[in-house]
This record gives sequence, structure tokens and C-alpha cells, in this order.
Amino acid sequence: MTEQKKNKVYTQAAEISGFMGLSADEEASLQSILDVYPMAIPQYYLSLIDWQNPNDPIKRMCIPSLTETDMSGDFDTSGEADNTVITGLQHKYRETALILSTNRCAMYCRHCFRKRLVGSNEDEIAQNFDAMLEYIKAHPEITNILVSGGDSLLLSNSTLEKYLRELTALPQLDFIRFGSRVPVVYPDRILQDQQLQDIFKEYAKRKQLYVITQFNHHRELTEQAKAVIKFFIGAGIMLRNQTVLLKGVNDDPEVLKQLLRELTAVGVSPYYIFQCRPVRGVKAQFQVPLLQGLDIVESAKNAQNGVGKCLRYCMSTPRGKVEIVGKMPDGQMLFKFNQAKNAADASRVFVEQVQPEQCWLELPC
Repeated sequence: MTEQKKNKVYTQAAEISGFMGLSADEEASLQSILDVYPMAIPQYYLSLIDWQNPNDPIKRMCIPSLTETDMSGDFDTSGEADNTVITGLQHKYRETALILSTNRCAMYCRHCFRKRLVGSNEDEIAQNFDAMLEYIKAHPEITNILVSGGDSLLLSNSTLEKYLRELTALPQLDFIRFGSRVPVVYPDRILQDQQLQDIFKEYAKRKQLYVITQFNHHRELTEQAKAVIKFFIGAGIMLRNQTVLLKGVNDDPEVLKQLLRELTAVGVSPYYIFQCRPVRGVKAQFQVPLLQGLDIVESAKNAQNGVGKCLRYCMSTPRGKVEIVGKMPDGQMLFKFNQAKNAADASRVFVEQVQPEQCWLELPC
């Protein structure tokens, strides 16, 4: 494969129409979706698709469905706007500050909960890093930073080094996290960039660093992805995985079980399984009912060793991160605030009546 082909990113309907066997009308319909919600698929990730399988889970995560135009749901399902203290900086939970560092991703996942932002809208991303630093210093209760996006590992090397240089120098911070799908969808960003590797090796000596990945299917754990994992572990960087429960991707106990086992086998601890959020253009395609989702997660979890059993099945709501704990009689479910925006909700356990097809809880602030 030529270097140009290897680094190609597919962004237009016409570029993938041949793979999918689309008619001219279907191609035009697909392009109309991309004009609103951009597509970006690296050649590497496209190569993982089984084109003979019309329901291929890899394809489902990267290529739009014609039903993506369903506008039911919301664009901000967890109250990010209400938690923004400076453009690009959110402070929802007392100990954690979240930086929206970029609106770019190596791949625009079709289930993304920030569809309002990625690839198109720069209104919410970090613009004044110095002002964010001053806010963090003025709030000593902040003990960790999550650098997110978009995808934080798509920042330029110079920007990543600036973030690391300034943040690792803050005594109040116990650790720094980077949220990224780069190890999953574009491993060469890490494997082929010695400067980037050297930056992470250096700053991992100064402060504990974490990379929070999102592997959703075991076929994403390729040899290249495992090489990225091996690099980070070798550099002293911890890896945690947050899987999203997705209809047609991993809503099968056997599929989810295999993913969790393979993650722990290569040194990545399953951290959360997230309920897919009711985002516009996502809700109708990817959400799994809560009652069904709990059965899937518990079945997969019960097949794990001790490390694999540490994960939590949660949903992110405006009031906090809510763990989906178990079933009660008569269709009721038990929930617990794993993290809460308000002190009154901290660790609170509660019961809700849940309908068979219900996929979300409405818990406004």
C-alpha cells in the first residue's frame, strides 16, 4: 500500500459509494447527511470493515445510515453547556476539570454524543489555555484534568507538550487523563511519531498520566492497536477503557464478553460501559433499552475475572453519572449516583419504574 493510500481519510459519499454498492440517489442522500454531520474514516479503520456483512459492526460505527436524519433527542444530553466555566473548560464534578481541547477527531464516530461539535463547530473548544490554567489554580479542589475533545491525541505535538508541561507542574493535580479513540481508529498517529512518543515518555515521569480509550468491539483490538497499548504501558501510562453499549455493535453478551476479556488480556482495564445517549441522529440508531442493556452487561461481566468485573454500567445525565445497578420487581430498576454534580445526590440510591423499551432517565437539574 502506498503511503498516500495508507494515510487517506474518506470524507465524501462518492469515495465509499463503490464499497457499498450505492445507487446515484442513495449516494446523494448519504452526501446530504455528510453536509450536516461530517464523515472522516481513516484508511486503516475502513480496512477493518467486512463488506460482505450488511450488518458489520465496524461499518455501523463509521459510515452513516440514511436514518441519521432522525432529529428526535437532544444535542447536549448531559448538561455540558451549564457546566462550562470558560469557553472550552467544564467543571461539573468537584475534583475534575474537563478541557474540550479540539473539535477534530481521527474518525467521526456515528454514535458520538458531541455531534453538535466535532468536525464543524469551534464555538465550545478551548481558546485561552492561560485563562483555564488560572481557573484551575484558583480551585484547589480540582485534583485531576481530563483533556478531551474531539480527540485530544489529534492535537499537534507542540500543543500536547504545552498542555503537559503546564499541567504536570501543578502540585494540586494527582493525574492527567487524555480521552482518545486514536489507539482504536488511527494507531499510526502514535506508532509512527517518535516525537510524540518521546513527549509522553518524558511527562509520564513527572506526573501520572492516563489514556482513556473507547474500544467497542473486539475486532478493533488489532495488532496495531495492541502495539499502541504496549507503548503506553511501557511508558508508565495507565490505560482504562470506556465502552459504549451500541445496538448492532456490541448488544450481544458473547460479543461484549469477548471484548472485555481481550482488553484485560492486553493490560487495559474496563472502566465504564456507558448507556448510549439520546443524541439527535444517534438515539434511534444505537440506543439499547435499559432492561435489556442490564442483562447484556451483567451476563458479559459475570464471565470476567476480577479485573474485568470492576467496570460499571452507567449513564451521564445533567445531574451526574448514574450507575445502572439492578432490577427490582414490577419493572423497577435500581440506580446509584456514581458521581454527582450536587452534594445532595452524592452516592444516592434510588428506584425508577422503567418501561420495556425505555432507554434513558430524565433527571434534569
